[in-house]
Amino acid sequence: MDNSLLLTAIAKYVTLDAAEQDQLIDRLHYKKVKRRQFVLEEGEVHNKVIFVTAGCLRSYAVDKNGTEHVLQFAPPGWWIVDMRSFVSGKPAMLNIDAIEDSEYIYINKADFDELNQQLPKFETFNRILGQNAIATYQYRQIDNVTLSAIERYSNFCGLYPSLIKSLPQKQVASYIGVTPEFLSKMLNNTIVK
Repeated sequence: MDNSLLLTAIAKYVTLDAAEQDQLIDRLHYKKVKRRQFVLEEGEVHNKVIFVTAGCLRSYAVDKNGTEHVLQFAPPGWWIVDMRSFVSGKPAMLNIDAIEDSEYIYINKADFDELNQQLPKFETFNRILGQNAIATYQYRQIDNVTLSAIERYSNFCGLYPSLIKSLPQKQVASYIGVTPEFLSKMLNNTIVK
């Protein structure tokens, strides 16, 4: 499998020399999944970090009524993980599955921890990635309580421009916190105006 997308993503923040790249590449694993196939199911321990190279994954929680609440989409070039489970070793509260046939690279927790100890630049990269993720989730929470549905939809379009046309409205509605019917009506009313 081609590692170039992953190495390019890392190079946005740190420069790994050839030996460091080789050390990283030796720890990578590759996986293909079919549409609707689970990568992680609620209750399992998530012991890997995932970098999507093709297709699209999503993470979501299911409430007591069976309603799905999408937290993240991960198109090519994005990372996805149940961070609480990964860090603590506790059972996952999230599900991660494939929206379409997908491919990803993953690093097991033991290898991830070892790479962080052996490669200071890799640890720096992960710190920056973690800080960016925290900031993104904080702003998403603020958006969810302060913005209208149309504003949340607009933010979604800015964050995931490559997914706007390809995702089912049900998935988009779940992400912005509205029903599919409300989203359809909102978009029809917005387009008409």
